[in-house]
Amino acid sequence: MSNDHESNKSHQQRRRFLCHATTGAGALIAGAALPRFVRAQNSAPAIITADKSRPQIPCGVMSGDINKDKAIIWSRTDRPARMLVEYANNESFKNSHSISGPLALPSSDYTARVDLSDLPAGQRTFYRVRFQDLQNPSASSEVVQGSLLLPGGTERDITFAFSGDEAGQGWGINEAFGGYRIYESMRRFQPDFFIHSGDQIYADGPIQAQVKLEDGSLWNNIVTPAKAKVAETLDEYRGNFAYNFLDANKRRFAAEVPFLVQWDDHEVRNNWYPGQQIGEAEKRYQQRDLNTLAANARRAMFEYNPYRIDQHDPDRIYRMFSYGPLLEVFMLDERSYRGKNTPNLQSSLNEDASFLGKPQLQWLKQALLRSRSTWKVIASDMPISIIVPDLNPDVPKGNSEAWANGEHGKPLGRELEIAEILRFIKRHNIKNVVWVTADVHYAAATFYSPDKASFTDFKPFWEFVGGPLNAGTFGPNEIDRTFGPDVKYVSVPKGMKQNRPPTELLQFFGIAKIDARTKAMTVSLHDIDGKNLYKVDIAPEA
Repeated sequence: MSNDHESNKSHQQRRRFLCHATTGAGALIAGAALPRFVRAQNSAPAIITADKSRPQIPCGVMSGDINKDKAIIWSRTDRPARMLVEYANNESFKNSHSISGPLALPSSDYTARVDLSDLPAGQRTFYRVRFQDLQNPSASSEVVQGSLLLPGGTERDITFAFSGDEAGQGWGINEAFGGYRIYESMRRFQPDFFIHSGDQIYADGPIQAQVKLEDGSLWNNIVTPAKAKVAETLDEYRGNFAYNFLDANKRRFAAEVPFLVQWDDHEVRNNWYPGQQIGEAEKRYQQRDLNTLAANARRAMFEYNPYRIDQHDPDRIYRMFSYGPLLEVFMLDERSYRGKNTPNLQSSLNEDASFLGKPQLQWLKQALLRSRSTWKVIASDMPISIIVPDLNPDVPKGNSEAWANGEHGKPLGRELEIAEILRFIKRHNIKNVVWVTADVHYAAATFYSPDKASFTDFKPFWEFVGGPLNAGTFGPNEIDRTFGPDVKYVSVPKGMKQNRPPTELLQFFGIAKIDARTKAMTVSLHDIDGKNLYKVDIAPEA
């Protein structure tokens, strides 16, 4: 049977399962009848409102951190309840397995997750979630359903999406505009998973009910109390993450496509770094210690995402995911271990020049060295050569926020880490490394070649930038030439007025597809409605 036929069959099963109305005729937990589940075709995973005496599931369901035969299933309810999960490798749930999961309690903002294991490689796993009220065990929520496709099995094409930057600059959920409609555009590509490259929330960006556009019309946001001010408390950070699940497109996408998530700055505060104290020029904050804010933000982020928590290092965000012989994904954390923002011109890799930090840098090099997959995708929350200055009102002018420092000669400052990674890749002849990222609020495709570089000790490679998902559009930024970037495509015009609203349709994502037969990777960049803006085929190294 051809790969195309198998893929189409899998997609048809997924659409029937997620979109057609069904009636509960099985048992979620042995001996317990399923509540009736009804969903109109093409509607989002249901937000249950019919019976408030029963637990509700306001955020739908979500899967993530897929790795070989494992997957995290996540959801949230509105009261103390036990998470119950049923899963099977068929949409009729024949011979299904059931798990009585963890308690959803106020201590986790009523979020809960189950780590499924021993799942069938290369097959679609169907799952459904309900919550059982702890005060009244006879009262259970209705069922919300999802599915995910496991890596492995017989060789098949792999498709994934990537983007970032969600609900920024005051552009929130505008239902008249279609909400976060870019999620629906990504869903139509049927990706196996989605890399969210950070800025999942804008904790430092309050959302107002209305924003007046330049043509005099109004952008109308859904508003919540948590989005009325900058986030400082744990509950305020939680409310920022919960806000995005009010969007029907995101809930539908999350029920079908597993998430691999990292963070950047706006999960905490613009351009933050460990140990920073917010200066007096920034008037909006009462809590000025960034370590305190970051601890609240990290906890909320873990609670509201399908992370697999590392029991040996429960704060760890960087991690690796294997998708079999064709692909491994390396998710970086460029916030937790960085030095303070400076002009970024250090001549040696000291504490202030650190970006990944020594342990993470060593982990990445060894993980790349051990990889036997054809393609190695490095998910970086910031681009390599795009210059991003730190323009916060409480910091000195001239400080750098990203890898690049604007000097075009030998690597300096944080660029020393990039140079070390690239040199290591070349010396060990690690093949087919591609970088994906977001952060700068426009899309770009860049080819790096030592022929055009000041630093030449590296193999040529590609970097692709996605975003924003639903935020102001900026750019294009200036480019640092240290590593020989050849910018092949930029999605916004030079001299564009900044912070363009979503109504101008300048919201972007990337799609990568690896052909199982040829092992070539095709990467394309798309606008908010899925229009193809740029595409390149990358042949694997022999």
